[in-house]
This record gives sequence, structure tokens and C-alpha cells, in this order.
Amino acid sequence: MHAGQQDRLADLRLQIARLEGCSHRVKPLSFGLCDLDGHLPGGGLARGALHEMIEAGLASEFAGCTTLFTAGIAARLKGPVLWCLTRRDLFAPGLLRAGLHPDRVIYAEAESDREILPLIEEGLREKGLAAVVGEVTRMGLTASRRLQLAAEATGVTALVIRRWWTVAEKDLVHLPTAAVTRWRIAPAPSELMPAPGLGRERWQVELLRCRGAAPRTWILEACDAKGRLALPADLADRSDQAADRRAVAS
Repeated sequence: MHAGQQDRLADLRLQIARLEGCSHRVKPLSFGLCDLDGHLPGGGLARGALHEMIEAGLASEFAGCTTLFTAGIAARLKGPVLWCLTRRDLFAPGLLRAGLHPDRVIYAEAESDREILPLIEEGLREKGLAAVVGEVTRMGLTASRRLQLAAEATGVTALVIRRWWTVAEKDLVHLPTAAVTRWRIAPAPSELMPAPGLGRERWQVELLRCRGAAPRTWILEACDAKGRLALPADLADRSDQAADRRAVAS
């Protein structure tokens, strides 16, 4: 069977799985922010689905903000979390700061994306897991469809962080996949404080793609010790954050 036939077969299986799953949908995972949840179909992040996260900061290959954003999502799901990676640079105290206790994390290390993707898929077949996090550079349509099918079958949420190490690899993270949502996270200027180091970090959180919702951007405070984001106090009274988004982008 050639690649084109594999893609069509995987796409057909994905459509069938969605039709079969319509009768037993689970409640989405709420972010706890009306503006964010209200924009997403169902009022939150779909469980038992594949979601992509991309870093947009200056040090994109290290994916610092994106890792914490992903950890915050996993922290708000109940149960152990399988984290699949190729480099031993995951900082456990950082995960704890985003609400994900290290005792909940099971690490699976591999040498390449080719080995990571099967690990993610295998993890998604374990119903006892809350989520499977995978760090990869390359993830094509066929591989992402397989992950989406596995997530829908068990209800385990798949969170894929797209990391890259060269300029050529950077372009790969923008190729189409079967992920239900695609997010891009970047650091944003924090509120000016009377003394350095007191302000809560801020992120520019971009929803690049979502089935059933238009792209949108928010300026939010980073995850707290419970994995929750927050709308900055000085922006809470503004109904439109467009001016802030333009300021960060400039």
C-alpha cells in the first residue's frame, strides 16, 4: 500500500471514529476563563483528542513557555501523565510550578521522532492515563491521524509539543496535521512592578487552528500552581485585547 492510500485509509478511519463517538462525547476541559472557553467549541479543550503546541519565542527550540502551557493543561486532568521526549532537559520543578507534580509524570525517552510517535500512540491506548505529552519535530498527516484515532478510542488526551533545532526543521512545524487544535505560545511583556521579579509571567497565547472556531489571540498570565491561566488585572476591564496583541507583535 503506497503513502496516498495509507493517508486516505487513515482519513476514512478517522471519519468513522468521529461518527461513532458522537453519542458519547465527554465534557471538554475548561480553562476557567470565560473569554477563552467561550471561544472554543463546547466551552473548553476537547478531551480524547490531539492538540498541537508551538513555541514562538526567541528560544523556540527550548519551548519553555509551550512546555509550561502544556504542563498546565495536563495538570488539570486527573491521573498519571506519560511524557515522551528525546532530550533530558525537562525541568521537574518547572512542571510543578505549572501545577503538574513530578510524581504524576512517567517519562519515556527515545532517540528520534520515529520512535517517539509510536510511544505516544501506544500510551494513548492506556485508558488509565490522563494525557500523553510528546515532543517531536516531524509529524505528518498519517501519523497525526493515527494519534487522533487512538485518543478518540480511549478518551486519553494527546498533547504534542513541536520542537525544532535547525532553521530547516522550523518550517516543518507549520505543515498540516489532523490535530483538533494548534496553539502558538510566546512570552509577552509583564506588568511594570516597583521591584524586579515580582510580576507574574505573561504569554501571548494564539489559537492558530481549531475545528469549529476562528483563530484568535489572548494576552494571559502564565499557569499558576494549579495549572490555571489568568487574565491580567490591567486587561480585565477591556473587552478587546487587539491593541495589546499589536503591541506584542511589533
